Amino acid sequence: MNKPKILRPEESQPAHAIWFDRKKYVTINFVVQKPKDVQVDIQPHKMILCCKNSTDDVFYNELHFFDKVQIHDSRERVYERTINVLLRKVKPNYAWPRLQKDEAKPSWIAVDFDNWRDWENEEEDGKEEYDRYVDMIQEMSASNKGEAPDMCDLSDFVTSVATCCPAELTQEVNGKKETLKGFNVRLQDTILFPEGGGQPDDHGLIADAPVLRVIRQGAEAVHFVTSPLHEGQEVIVKLDWERRFDHMQQHSGQHLISALAEEFFGYKTTSWEMGRQRSNIELDTTSVKPAQLQMLEEAVNEKIRAHVPVTVELLSIEDVDKVRSRGLPEDHAGPIRVVTIEGIDVDMCCGTHVSNLSDLQVIKLLRTEKGKKNKTNLVFLVGNRVMKYAEKSYGTERCLVSLLQTGPDQHVEAVEKLLKSVKLLQKTNLNLLRDTASLIAQNFKNNPQSGNFFSLHKQDGDNEFMNILASELSTEETLVFLTVGEEKGPGLFLLTGPSGPVAELGPQVLEILKGKGAGKNGRFQGKAGSLARRGEAEALLRQRCKRLASEDQ
Repeated sequence: MNKPKILRPEESQPAHAIWFDRKKYVTINFVVQKPKDVQVDIQPHKMILCCKNSTDDVFYNELHFFDKVQIHDSRERVYERTINVLLRKVKPNYAWPRLQKDEAKPSWIAVDFDNWRDWENEEEDGKEEYDRYVDMIQEMSASNKGEAPDMCDLSDFVTSVATCCPAELTQEVNGKKETLKGFNVRLQDTILFPEGGGQPDDHGLIADAPVLRVIRQGAEAVHFVTSPLHEGQEVIVKLDWERRFDHMQQHSGQHLISALAEEFFGYKTTSWEMGRQRSNIELDTTSVKPAQLQMLEEAVNEKIRAHVPVTVELLSIEDVDKVRSRGLPEDHAGPIRVVTIEGIDVDMCCGTHVSNLSDLQVIKLLRTEKGKKNKTNLVFLVGNRVMKYAEKSYGTERCLVSLLQTGPDQHVEAVEKLLKSVKLLQKTNLNLLRDTASLIAQNFKNNPQSGNFFSLHKQDGDNEFMNILASELSTEETLVFLTVGEEKGPGLFLLTGPSGPVAELGPQVLEILKGKGAGKNGRFQGKAGSLARRGEAEALLRQRCKRLASEDQ
């Protein structure tokens, strides 16, 4: 008996495994987000997997195979969302009806319905097919963006510093604006594109100092860096080519889409925006029909396959009326830059572009949205962004196959059934809450020792429960204090009763519970930062109620 090389951790859980069968190979995809510390031990009759995910959750899987495998021709590959394992069968052309020898099926094993098929009359496949599949996924992953055009002489550009002066840059970090102190640098010449024309700026290095922003001021580019440079200093400028090429793909793609949308349907482009993940074109039309969107997508990709050249030339200001344009900036200086897609479009543009439409790879028109002033926004992806989108969608699909235990074609139906079940459960839960609240209120009312104060904490309750219970209790003379949540953690609270005491005591309860809230008309409620001092708040309220009762006597 083979001794396993990997020991089972004391605390672990199995990773979801999706598998399918082929003539010579069995493929297993373990779904783990950003796997690390991956250990895989493939033995003739079983395999062991142990790893962690991005949040350091530990996963351990031990599989006893349905049949024997060849360990020297089996392998694993680690990707951003999965660990893919290829097992070479000892008996080729022998179908595996299940993955494990044991007929009992663990909940963490699912069949990959999308890749499962009858291969009795299939051509030779297996390892070669697997390699093609994983290589495609690898190309689409974040670690490999595909081969981009050569940078030519832009890898290291030598120039000198013209000016360097202190400056500040306001950036948005996690939804909050932060001000960063640094320096604005002007160079004698630059290869870094400043923000403009709907295209974001380039990033890179100036003498090893990261360039965080490039803006245009008149005819000059101003670079923001965090380290000072000296006037006259010779520096090497390095371009973030991955970012530049992405912008080139999106911008040239926009020109192509805009040109054909106007040619086919007369829809002029009034503006466009390049986002971090996807971009959109504002078209001067109230709507775009689905058939038109499909026709446009097919047409732009046909042009990409046709290897159409893209060229750039400079024209004088007198020739500005000869090309398509949305106008020049007020501070424009110098000749006019014109981008031409041969036989398709001629347009004034300051941005960076590919030299051939084939460099765009592919364009995907995702959807249209209602825009401002009766216009339509067309959302699109180009090139490597399409690959990333496909890889992310494929990863999500595999996770859903595992979670829903159905093939991709049945996902919508399965989710609809789950939603119907959830609605039914919510309705049942609401009825139970009402019944429970009614019983609690009735017991309080029937108890002659109840007095003028009612307090209750329910760990698994919610706002709905508190509101129903408060409505069941008579709060004209009774002060009601309700809380839900972890006993010493955050939660919710409700204080209701006579308006005078509630208005006076509500802020005090809020302070004790370290919460946020407000109230009026005999009702004060909010979020509690911590319920650890709930007993102190209850004692305060109970003491006040006793004093009110004695005053009434």
